[in-house]
Amino acid sequence: MEFPRRIYTVKEVMKARECVNKGYKHRLTVTGSQDFKEKVKRIKSLLRITEYFDFFRTYIRTIQEIDGISQLRETEATIWLNDVLASKPCEGARFVIQKAYQMQDYLAGKQYYEKGEMKAIEQSLEFLRLLHEKRIADDLKQQCKLILDQWTEDQVL
Repeated sequence: MEFPRRIYTVKEVMKARECVNKGYKHRLTVTGSQDFKEKVKRIKSLLRITEYFDFFRTYIRTIQEIDGISQLRETEATIWLNDVLASKPCEGARFVIQKAYQMQDYLAGKQYYEKGEMKAIEQSLEFLRLLHEKRIADDLKQQCKLILDQWTEDQVL
């Protein structure tokens, strides 16, 4: 079972969906500087602690370092991640989980941007809540709480 190189045409999306339904998992690759790879390694460890890593590998093939805006490249199953976001392990992990959920919706033919992105954000915040409950370093717990507060303070007002 071979996952398509790109996921752009209806045929490619259907093939990718079939692979996912049969349990396909990507062998995640990280491209960028050695420093960037170390930062992503820490993000991956947070995904493992929360048992989200297999879900993530189902939908994302590559994390690529960029100098611009971090984003999902759905036709490549790739996340472009800048160094600023990679330097913040909890926010970086939340972001990549959000993008994995958006990729899941893309393959399912659901809206994965605009209003669809709101659902993915809420799912990524649920990931952060779970991470906050795990046995992790105090500084990471504080980061989780700060991020959750920032994302939810407008909802309270």
